[in-house]
Amino acid sequence: MIKASYKKYTLNFKNPSGTSRGILKTKETWFIILEKNNKKGIGETGLFRGLSIDDVSHYEEKLKWVCQNINKGLGFLLNQLLEFPSIQFGLEQAFLSLKSKDKFELFPSEFTNGNEAIAINGLIWMGDKQFMKSQIKEKLKTGFSCIKMKIGAIDFESEIELLKSIRKEFSSKEIELRVDANGAFKPYEALEKLKRLSEFDIHSIEQPIKQGQIEEMANLCKKTPLSIALDEELIGVFTSEEKRKLITTINPQYIILKPSLIGGFAGSEEWINLAKENNTDWWITSALESNIGLNAIAQFTFRLQSVLPQGLGTGGLFTNNFKSPLEVINGALQYNPNQSWDFNLI
Repeated sequence: MIKASYKKYTLNFKNPSGTSRGILKTKETWFIILEKNNKKGIGETGLFRGLSIDDVSHYEEKLKWVCQNINKGLGFLLNQLLEFPSIQFGLEQAFLSLKSKDKFELFPSEFTNGNEAIAINGLIWMGDKQFMKSQIKEKLKTGFSCIKMKIGAIDFESEIELLKSIRKEFSSKEIELRVDANGAFKPYEALEKLKRLSEFDIHSIEQPIKQGQIEEMANLCKKTPLSIALDEELIGVFTSEEKRKLITTINPQYIILKPSLIGGFAGSEEWINLAKENNTDWWITSALESNIGLNAIAQFTFRLQSVLPQGLGTGGLFTNNFKSPLEVINGALQYNPNQSWDFNLI
């Protein structure tokens, strides 16, 4: 028999981090802990307030229900939790963790052996022009060749000036630039803004307009001068039929997969298979999980062998993250098997 429990934990940002949804100072998360035959398994259910489809008042009740029904098995639980993708993700991790020799090594590979790394983008948070420029310099100094910049919070002209100044110093051969609008543009202005952004040799833009405007997004993807990546658009799309319809209707150049928000590993793999059918490319991004969730996403991502830089650089954002073997060196995420974990909740 498996015994299950859960614990809440609040992550504190080192620096308040700006997005188009406002300033983030803390991030609450939850852990599912499984015990069987003196072994423990751990999984992070990375709820993201204001973004997750399962940001509901009875979230904790659902975690209690999961713990009470844990012995009905993973398959049964995942089916019952379609509308709770973050809990699905936590359960997948916890069951893998319980079975594995080392509870933090869910997918043994050359990554967890410390022999290979995952190329990642450097994340630039919103703020005034000077703050954003200083972050960019820091990322370049530490070896990143792909940078993702959040836009849509300061005025568009200032963001254009910032991009112009980056391109004056660095060509697209030296730095791959991605921008993330988090749905900040209005549909009537989006195409014009994309045209202006395309002057700076930008790799892609994430979610230029708010999700749920399917016709407008399809039209943008058809006419856009730069590649569009769907992000928030995938949240809350549960069935295979709905997923297929979304991808074939919008026909995006890329989709971005956040396992905590779209149903964990199984949800991500389903989206990837549909994307391949549609000649749409993809990459994987963490969604401000602690190192527990980030570790699981990184190990899963490595197995998929994507050649694109992934969005897995969020581990260093918090003052009270758990010590782990994950290290960012020269723009890549590495797993150092000589470093031990310090996870003090179990």
